[in-house]
Amino acid sequence: MAKQMSEEYYQLLEQIQAADFVLVELTLYLDTHPADTQALAQFQQYSDYSQSLKRNFEQKFGPLLQFGVSNNPGSSWNWGKGPWPWQV
Repeated sequence: MAKQMSEEYYQLLEQIQAADFVLVELTLYLDTHPADTQALAQFQQYSDYSQSLKRNFEQKFGPLLQFGVSNNPGSSWNWGKGPWPWQV
């Protein structure tokens, strides 16, 4: 059974998915146009944005993946706490 989360939870997940979609598309484009400096700059911009969104999400709601973006030495193991992204 899916657990209902706050509206912010779903908004952040949607923003992460959108940013990562752009990164996939830019990766495909750069595979065939590696000298396009504008596309490369855009890729770096979205990569930074995606990482920022993921850090923000994980600070508020816990890890997205078992190895997550947040690397907090000394913090407790949070992976077992839910809900996991596929449970909402």
